[in-house]
Amino acid sequence: MKNLRIAVVEDNKARRELLQLLIDTTDGLECVGVFEDGRDIVQHLTNLRPDVVLMDIDMPHVNGIEALIALRAKLPTIKVLMQTVFEEEEKIFDAIIAGADGYILKKASPDKLLEAIIDVTQGGSPMTPTIARQVLSVFKNKHERVKRHDFSLSIREQEVLSYLVQGLSYKMIADKCNVSYSTVNTHITHIYEKLQVNSAPQAVVKAIELNLK
Repeated sequence: MKNLRIAVVEDNKARRELLQLLIDTTDGLECVGVFEDGRDIVQHLTNLRPDVVLMDIDMPHVNGIEALIALRAKLPTIKVLMQTVFEEEEKIFDAIIAGADGYILKKASPDKLLEAIIDVTQGGSPMTPTIARQVLSVFKNKHERVKRHDFSLSIREQEVLSYLVQGLSYKMIADKCNVSYSTVNTHITHIYEKLQVNSAPQAVVKAIELNLK
């Protein structure tokens, strides 16, 4: 099995070097590039073709949100995990809208970070309950609450959505529901259609916002 290719975009030199070392010393992972900000990120990653990008949110010149928007326009299949801290609730919300695949707290342990990298490549959407609650707070304070609708989710779809909110990967959901991976993928496709969202983070936020979980 080929190594997962990881790129790091982080303005703090010490953290950037630690992330590179962690990735390169982990079986099955390979750090293919490190960058101090989002300048020319599309060009860099077009050449490198990573599977996952660890993207800092706060960076000089071109920040993580701007870089994410540029990547989604040109390289939509690359998984992007935003690196964040608790004080950045509104930026996390902006990252959801821009299409981030998950969120990693900078204080997370190395094991949790590696778990999140693997998880996102398997269809998961790493987002801790703490971050989910903070995102919900932004919704409440900055946006009108959407009226509750009958989204006609089946019992199984509600169950799968609940597991998404808990941060489980597709594989873990399949095990919990005793169904195949492809069946879970089908359920999640239907959930996206019914909730009118395009990603797992958006589905999670909408589930919390409307108390659908």
